[in-house]
Amino acid sequence: MRAVVQRVNQAKVSVNDEVYSDMKMGLLVLLGVGNEDTIEDVEYMVEKIVNLRIFEDEDEKMNLSLSDTGGELMVVSQFTLYGDTRKGRRPSFINAARPELGNELYEKFVEYATNKGFDVKTGKFQSHMVVGLDNDGPVTILVDSKKIF
Repeated sequence: MRAVVQRVNQAKVSVNDEVYSDMKMGLLVLLGVGNEDTIEDVEYMVEKIVNLRIFEDEDEKMNLSLSDTGGELMVVSQFTLYGDTRKGRRPSFINAARPELGNELYEKFVEYATNKGFDVKTGKFQSHMVVGLDNDGPVTILVDSKKIF
């Protein structure tokens, strides 16, 4: 499982020119599910992401997590995070999960984060979405459950 985690002042997702969900301060997570991912990857990713110390404390040091700040969480599915561009010019998505597994683990991620007490907003799985954000910092972190980066 892979994620691009962005600290934001606000974010929104639109589908068919209508706002599907929006949020204020917190984290926008673009989440990709790989074909070998399991529930253990979901649990690892939620724990890692909500506890990343990437919010500033009173001394302006990145020392606080989403858990500490009470910010919101928006999770948007993005299979293209598994695009392999090492060969040729057209990305290969062979390592991305099939839609059934991708949706199942995406929904488990949202459920797990919600059960931990977070206000979770979502995108719409397998839809063309327009994601707007006000990146704070900018702070953007890459997280991979297999720890390859």
